[in-house]
Amino acid sequence: MGRLQVSVSKGNRGTIVAPNTFEALPSPPCRFCGVPVSRTVVDLGMSPPCESFLTAEQLNHAEAFSPLHVRVCDACHLVQLEEYVAADEIFGGEYAYFSSYSTSWVEHARRYAEARVPELGLDADSLVVEIASNDGYLLQHFVERGIPVLGIEPADNVAEAARERGVRTHVGFFGRALAEELVAAGHRADLMAANNVLAHVPDINDFVAGFATLLAPDGVVTFEFPHLMRLIDEVQYDTIYHEHYSYLSLITVRSVLAAHGLEVFDVEEIPTHGGSLRVFAGHDGVHTTAPAVGELIAREERAGYLTPAPYEGFGAAVEASKRALLRYLIDQREAGRTVAAYGAPGKGNTLLNYCGIRTDLVAYAVDRNPYKHGRFTPGTHIPIHPPEHLARTRPDVILILPWNLKDEIATQLAYTREWGATLVVPVPTTMEVTPR
Repeated sequence: MGRLQVSVSKGNRGTIVAPNTFEALPSPPCRFCGVPVSRTVVDLGMSPPCESFLTAEQLNHAEAFSPLHVRVCDACHLVQLEEYVAADEIFGGEYAYFSSYSTSWVEHARRYAEARVPELGLDADSLVVEIASNDGYLLQHFVERGIPVLGIEPADNVAEAARERGVRTHVGFFGRALAEELVAAGHRADLMAANNVLAHVPDINDFVAGFATLLAPDGVVTFEFPHLMRLIDEVQYDTIYHEHYSYLSLITVRSVLAAHGLEVFDVEEIPTHGGSLRVFAGHDGVHTTAPAVGELIAREERAGYLTPAPYEGFGAAVEASKRALLRYLIDQREAGRTVAAYGAPGKGNTLLNYCGIRTDLVAYAVDRNPYKHGRFTPGTHIPIHPPEHLARTRPDVILILPWNLKDEIATQLAYTREWGATLVVPVPTTMEVTPR
């Protein structure tokens, strides 16, 4: 990015503006270590906030677009997106994402609770706290077992859905200040869960400091987040959007936690969101470190994640993926076939905007979330209907935008074999999926 400097002179025909010099804008500071960050990982251009679904009345109004320019810090190796859109604008008030509409994600949460209860000896005297608890998809499984819980969720409408499930929920953003308030009120957490939220906070230091404050002396915190190695290796560029301020390796997460007195003592590689890590941490020196931590750190180091090497060529791979998808969709259009999209997730809106896909190539989308019905995708204005719209219109091709759930969705769409629909995922490469 840069700033164009101009020289101005006046003549008989008015003001003349001519280019003079090009002065580079200062690099943004790293959100963890504060060092200026200038090395580009990928630049996806301009995009609107990915969950800002539009009503019909809003289609004739201007939308706010912000850069999706991802950089990596050469000092601490944190891959990051600048805070172009404030967190309270994205997550505060009403929010369009409800976790419970994914049956596989709810099942993932159930298995998590089932494992943690005996592992940590949780009972009626324990406290489980989830940060970004959404609609209670996870904590409901602890409530069923009689274990006290507290959800912390910034979006009012989503928090209300959690309360309807019997999940005690505080509306607000988590950080050191809120953690201190909870401790002053007599709360200390035996288990803290943070699923797909560590990447979503602009002030990562304040956020992690909150865990160190609220966690009981022998408590455990688990963080789940998409693994940076999978994003790069599989060209998962659509997971880049304004809600994701950071893109995380175990190397960097261990450093961030250590800076606040928390120690990573175990790690699991899990399949969610295209390949994620579940990191277990506690206060320094409390828990025995499992071999898996050193093994994964060594793999990341061998892959070059302490150097710029992994990011070389990533931009070109992203461009190639875009061209392949557009070729496929254009070919379908020219063959007279109709294409619809299944799902309207955040990642789908990055893909649609970066590739410039509108209703000329994808006629409509369907989604299980009623909040999105009758609305339009941000930037590209593709109408969103209930899933039943597929059976009524029988498209030839169904583009699965939440490709990380392709197996679950292929099972849901088994009925489309009745008219011979083709299921397609766009990432990592454009390929067909067989209905199950």
